[in-house]
This record gives sequence, C-alpha cells and structure tokens, in this order.
Amino acid sequence: MARNTSSTGKATTVRSKSSALDATPSASASVPLELDQQLCFALYSTMLGFNKVYRDLLKDLNLTYPQYLVMLVLWERDGLTVGEVGERVFLDSPTLTPLLKRLEAAGFVARTRSAKDERQVLITLTDEGRALQQRTAHLPQCIAKAADSPLDEILDLRDRLLRLRGRMSRSSA
Repeated sequence: MARNTSSTGKATTVRSKSSALDATPSASASVPLELDQQLCFALYSTMLGFNKVYRDLLKDLNLTYPQYLVMLVLWERDGLTVGEVGERVFLDSPTLTPLLKRLEAAGFVARTRSAKDERQVLITLTDEGRALQQRTAHLPQCIAKAADSPLDEILDLRDRLLRLRGRMSRSSA
C-alpha cells in the first residue's frame, strides 16, 4: 500500500496491484503457463517413459519398478525396518506394506518382527532375493542405452536432479 496526497491535500491510501505471486523470482515470470514449459511435467512425462522401459525389463523377473527400488535398497543394506525402507524409496508404510507382502510371496524377502521392538517389522533378503541381484545387474546399462545419452551426461543429470530433490524437500519442510 502507498499513501498519496490528492490535490486537496487529503491523504488517501492506494492499494498496489501486488500479490503473493510478486514474491516469486522474476525469472519465473518469464515461464509461460503452458504444459510443455513446466519442469514438473518434463519430470513427470520422463518418468512415464522410464516406467515403460523398466516395465519391459522387469516383467520376466516378476518385479514392478517400486519393488525393484526396494530390492536395490535391500541389496545395499539388508535387514532394514519397513520405516527405513520407506524413507529410502519415499513411500509410506500403508503403500509399502502390500508391496513387501508381494515380494515375500515371490520368495525374495522375509518379513519378521524385531526381537528388540515387536512394533517394528524387519525386511531381510532370502537366498532367492540375493540371487536376483545378479539377474538385474544389466539393468543400468539397458536404461543408459534407452536414454541414448553419454554416461557423463546421464550422471550429471542424476546429480542435478538429486540436488533439486534436496532443495525441494527443504522448501516443503
């Protein structure tokens, strides 16, 4: 708001046309509100493409992409709680539990109550789950081939996306 003085000397209050949008960086004002200009849509539509490629690669292994992510986490560190796995793959317990039950039914993991705290469920790899790691070792190369990009470009993009994810997480906290 600004105060103006009229020709009669009387002070008046004038509302500026500013809004909450004025607080955004001026660079964002230059991005039109068109679907193909949005970063979120570029990420979303690219992820759909990734999902299609992974679906084809994982179907013979009887894995879904989210199940594959869980297996990656367990191959890094076996014996995690449901909560710890969920934190790594950004899934909450009600979403993760049915996925883990399907992995257990497939023979890849075992779910057991923690001896220290029975409220916690531990997820451990079975022998079959450990063997699956070798059967998926070629997947990163398949993804790189599908992306048709040099490895250094792929790694740079991954690193930039990880930094963006961190900034987005901090700004939404």
